[in-house]
Amino acid sequence: MTVPLGGIALADHAAVYAALHRAGFTDLWSSEVAGSDAFTPLALAAAWQPELRLGTAIAPVFTRGPGLLAMHAAALAEAAPGRFALGLGASSPVLVRDWNAVPFDEPFKRTRDVLRFLRAALGGQTVDGAYDTFAVRRFTLERPPAVPPPLLLAALRPGMLRLAGAEADGVILNWLAADDVPTALGALGERRDGFEVVARIFVCPTEDATHARALGRRLITSYLTVPAYAEFHRWLGREETLGPMWRAWAAGDRRGAGAAVPDEVVDALVLHGSPEHCRDQVRRYADAGVDVPVLALLPTPELAGGGAAALGDLIARLGGGEPR
Repeated sequence: MTVPLGGIALADHAAVYAALHRAGFTDLWSSEVAGSDAFTPLALAAAWQPELRLGTAIAPVFTRGPGLLAMHAAALAEAAPGRFALGLGASSPVLVRDWNAVPFDEPFKRTRDVLRFLRAALGGQTVDGAYDTFAVRRFTLERPPAVPPPLLLAALRPGMLRLAGAEADGVILNWLAADDVPTALGALGERRDGFEVVARIFVCPTEDATHARALGRRLITSYLTVPAYAEFHRWLGREETLGPMWRAWAAGDRRGAGAAVPDEVVDALVLHGSPEHCRDQVRRYADAGVDVPVLALLPTPELAGGGAAALGDLIARLGGGEPR
């Protein structure tokens, strides 16, 4: 499950993490946009639920210096030895440049360089030298983790996918349908031993299809108009189905862009229906080659008025259990 959950204070997530563990969820994966940072929700989980695996999806490679990113990862790996995976990615110009005042230059090279730096630093080496996008002078972690975390790369298109396959311990996929998974995996090339495939999957577990599709269209027009995601979906073959949305968005017609997204695209990218139906749809990702399907829970009418009890029942059903 993607954490933290919206509308619930971080201090109240102990009960959420416990409910997820009871329901059979094995992993908690954080994200980092403009809410919680990627590490704090996982640090709380490391203390509250020592059985759960933890991962960042993702920590951007631009918004922290290389040494600070290594320190964050080392601290969490020490708090949850053998249970933490560090997911890295380039993020986007909006988050990096517009919100964090950092130039978004050469994202492929920066991601590659940070990956290589972290491999050495988290392994306890002293790093002293220049990469293509930065230089580090005699950096050594004071507390290198006894179990260095696996390093996973968020990747959309062939270049980054090949980098993930060649140098990372896994790949993190996002915003793709189950039928798209083989295309993405086919671009990885040769992979390291134990390579892991993680995919974030948006899930709106309600039988109110009107609500789910309206929310899905807002998300799709927000995300898939970002150039990197637009090119990703062109590469996946959606020029014809999403072209009208891109053209309307470029013309400043936000309402028209949303209306141009076909139902079949919404339904493929944002799973909805009963919790049991959503779980069956998630299995299609696993069948296609995803090792860790990470649900991103979207708000539903049922959750809006149901409080903690409704959330607990939903978590149980998504995990394969019965409502309380």
